[in-house]
Amino acid sequence: MANKKQDKFEKQDEQLQEVNNALTGAGQWIEKHSKALTIGVTVIVLVILGIFAYKQFVIEPRHRAATKENGENFIALASGETEDAANGFAATADKYDNQEGKFAALNAGEIYAQMGEYEEAIKYLEKFSSDDMHFQAAAKQLLGDCYAELEDYEAAINAYWAAANTGNEVFAPTSLKKAGIAYLKLEDKEGAHDAFTTLKERYPASLEAQDIDKYIALTE
Repeated sequence: MANKKQDKFEKQDEQLQEVNNALTGAGQWIEKHSKALTIGVTVIVLVILGIFAYKQFVIEPRHRAATKENGENFIALASGETEDAANGFAATADKYDNQEGKFAALNAGEIYAQMGEYEEAIKYLEKFSSDDMHFQAAAKQLLGDCYAELEDYEAAINAYWAAANTGNEVFAPTSLKKAGIAYLKLEDKEGAHDAFTTLKERYPASLEAQDIDKYIALTE
């Protein structure tokens, strides 16, 4: 019985010694690498501070500046200074790559398109992108319209499909119909049939689908 207790105590001593050795080893490792650890922590702190400073002193001021310029451009547009507004939005879009700059590009593209300056409109519509599918679809459909005005029907079709693929129920049906008509301009009946039948299948209740059968008939 005494031997069993002695064995038990010896085993506990061994376990305590192992823990002590592990802690001693860890302490020695930390002491040995303390400089590297300090540098690592310092780097992490500097990165965090750098991100904060960049947001505080670069991103936010650019956001405010772009917003201010867009406001001035809207005032010019409301005052009937259409060309000045278009050029102002274009300048803002060229200067800023943030969300305000992207919406400036969309506004510039829309105004240039209304003015019949389709190449300029395309230049700025190509700059625009958004996670909002309504704006994204609107921009892609307008881009398609500009290409169609320049009789670049292949580019127009690509833009129309991009608008349709957003699934936006306002712009997708009209974009599919416009894509089909652009295919017909290229005498591509198979492509036109695909666009028109996709419209009929996906958006049967849409206004554009009401007379779609006569367009489908043109592809047969």
